[in-house]
Order: sequence, then C-alpha cells, then structure tokens
Amino acid sequence: MNYLYGMHPVKEAVEAGRKFEKVMLKQGLEGPQFRELMELLKEKDIPYQFVPAEKLNHLVHGSHQGVIAYISEIDYIPFEEMIENALAHKAASLFLILDGVSDVRNFGAIARTAECAGFDGLILPAKGGAPINADAIKTSAGALVRIPTAKVSNLKLPIFYLRDSGFQIVAATEKAEGFIYDINFKKPTAIVMGSEGNGISNAVLDLCDIDAKIPMAGTIGSLNVSVAASIFMYEAVRQRNL
Repeated sequence: MNYLYGMHPVKEAVEAGRKFEKVMLKQGLEGPQFRELMELLKEKDIPYQFVPAEKLNHLVHGSHQGVIAYISEIDYIPFEEMIENALAHKAASLFLILDGVSDVRNFGAIARTAECAGFDGLILPAKGGAPINADAIKTSAGALVRIPTAKVSNLKLPIFYLRDSGFQIVAATEKAEGFIYDINFKKPTAIVMGSEGNGISNAVLDLCDIDAKIPMAGTIGSLNVSVAASIFMYEAVRQRNL
C-alpha cells in the first residue's frame, strides 16, 4: 500500500482531497500543526489511530514527524450517489454491506463475486474492515477497481438511506429462523454480511428488515464468510433469472 508521511505533506494531501484508508499518528503528539491535522481528519471523515512511535519507525526510516497516511488504492464514491446512480439504471438494485469483514482475502473474494453477480455496489465501514490494498485488489481479480464502493463512518447512515429508497435490508446470520430461499430477492435489496468472528453487530442487526440463514446439514456450525456471501448473492441472481 502506498503512503505519505510527515505532518505538512499529509496535511496538504488531505486539503487537496486525496483519499486515504487511514492515518496513523504517534501517541502523545501535540502542537498547533497536529491540532490542525486532527480537525481536517475529522472534517473529512478520514479514519485515524494512535500508535507507538516504534510502529512508525518500522515503516519509515526517516523523519515521519509522527504521521503516516495510507493512500487509498481505489476511488470511493458517496453512498448516496452510488445508490441514486444504480436506481437510475435499475429499479431493483442490489447492494452488499460488509459489517467488519477484516480478512483481506475474504474481502477480495467477496468483491469478486459481487462484481460477477452484477451487484451495484459495496458499502464498507471506515473502521474495522479489511483495507483495500494491493492484496485485496489482486484477490478480487480487479473487481475492486470496477464495482462502485463506498466507505462510511457509520453503517446506520446508508441503511436508513436504503430503507427510505425502498430497499429491504437482509441480514445473513446463522441465528435466523428462516432460510435464504424464503426471501424475495427480486425486490430492491441490500444484503448485510458480518465479520468472520462475531457476525453482524447488534446495532446493525436491529436495523435489518429480515434475517436469513443457509441450510446446514453437517457438524460444522458455519461457512467461511466469502462462501456464505457467494451463496446469498447467487440466490438473488437465481431468483432474478427464473
């Protein structure tokens, strides 16, 4: 992943509208330049985290001034624009919302399937998800540079927007009582997939209109998230091709 470092270069890049995956800041940073940068990061909704100086020194052998910013590998699109663009071309659009899928290979595989299945976009959290780096793009077979993708500070925002736009929000969870075959995927739909370890967060699950699970006959309790996502997406494709 490409990155910039140094207080002034990063500040200038943020002001110029460059897109960043995240900014790492040295713990204990102070001063007027730092405060100005922090205000910009919050204003532009750019994820940031404070880390020990040793981590920054390991990445950059030079004067990083306590700031390293990872540049986005793709151009994100505002979720409102992405949804409106899709609806302008297809009334029964399909979106995929990933609530904390953190493994890069899982994420890349999901993006590849979404593009192949004709989904209209991916919606990702700004924090807690897998980075869109060279490995993710490679695993996706380039799908991540083709499919519209939005990053949001809070998944509640696009979920409310989708619901107001006439979409049903379907949660993929093994805790559901009903199966995916009970869902009418011919409607405008957003499918929510949860993280590898914890599934969909309760805050997001509470906003979903309906939940569904994949039938399981074996002794293993769950599928890999990229496999589960593929099954959900292609059930939607199957129904729409009947």
